[in-house]
Amino acid sequence: MAAAGSTPGTPGTPRVLRAMNDRTVLDLLVAHGPLTRTRIGELTGLSKPTTSQLLGRLEAAGLVHTTGSLSGRPGPNALLYELDPGAGHVAALSADPTGITALVADITGTVLGRERVEADSDGRVAEDVRHRTAQLVAEAVDGALRRAGLGHDDLRAAVIGTPGAIDPQSGQLRYAPHLPGWHSRTLRDDLAAVLGTPVTIENDVNLAAVAEQYEGAAQDHDNYVLTWLDDGVGAAIVLGGVLLRGATGGAGEIGYMPLPGAPLAHGGPEATRGPDGGGGFQSLVSAPVVRELAGPDGTLEEAFADDVILGEVARRLATGIAAVVAVVDPELVVLSGSVAQAGGDKLRVRVEEELTGLALPRPQVRISELDGDPILSGALRQALTQARDRVFDTA
Repeated sequence: MAAAGSTPGTPGTPRVLRAMNDRTVLDLLVAHGPLTRTRIGELTGLSKPTTSQLLGRLEAAGLVHTTGSLSGRPGPNALLYELDPGAGHVAALSADPTGITALVADITGTVLGRERVEADSDGRVAEDVRHRTAQLVAEAVDGALRRAGLGHDDLRAAVIGTPGAIDPQSGQLRYAPHLPGWHSRTLRDDLAAVLGTPVTIENDVNLAAVAEQYEGAAQDHDNYVLTWLDDGVGAAIVLGGVLLRGATGGAGEIGYMPLPGAPLAHGGPEATRGPDGGGGFQSLVSAPVVRELAGPDGTLEEAFADDVILGEVARRLATGIAAVVAVVDPELVVLSGSVAQAGGDKLRVRVEEELTGLALPRPQVRISELDGDPILSGALRQALTQARDRVFDTA
């Protein structure tokens, strides 16, 4: 029973304190992996009886279980406790103009199933097919769930990365005219209905930035910009550890930023199609544009093998990055995407040289070293954060 003058859930009550301790231990198991009861007590400062009661409670709730023992010490072997992988599962998806990739993972982050579903043959999801986008998403997730031996009831969260951004006022996807089937006002509700779990739709470059902070070049940095250089060009801006989104979700849409030497993208992104976005920064440094510098059938690798082209691309990149740096003053700029990967460290060095004098702040410049798809990795990280907030809440 709660103390007089308090209500269940009031800060400071035993129930809330127990829930806080539970979450602390669960987060430690996420960060460290299997731990003994003694080590948990050392890390939390909890007494031995309290730690034993806590672990018993979490084990009964299906959140932790024992996984062998730690031997080699005097006295009896100490049991190891770890998160129960079956406590919850998540779906992470990446959508692009040609299809959708989905993966399913358990609460520890272990990937159990993966599926790729292609869109219509012309590379687009037709707008005139009712619920076609939701059907494609469901098909991708269902395939991943089958491979994992799971069902919809096992999911606790789903995050989808897509070009563009959801307008917080209208609920519509903006800045992505090349994904016409994703522009319904009811898209989030439609997706939640077919998946049976809450769905978050997130900008793909923002998710790449999440992955960089979790396991890439931006670890231990709270103020950084990720510049995405691929068929499309964009940026994710993180200030004080928080993603900058803007009033309409369009913060970081630097592909349309006007720059010297680039045609203006009159009419905004909704009026521009094609790989270079029709104008702005994207028409100077996107992957198709850089390939074209090497000739009609050129590759990114061939382009960067030419020192003249390397210098020109670095100059263009530095000009655009300097405009961002002058406004947000990050401590780090991460270059990601196929252009950055092809250019590698020699591109990074040239960009740093070209930045000299263009902006007073002098951030570090790094090339992303993430393996695999950073958008899917970021979607998985965000989905796990959401699922753990739900599953680990024992209050």
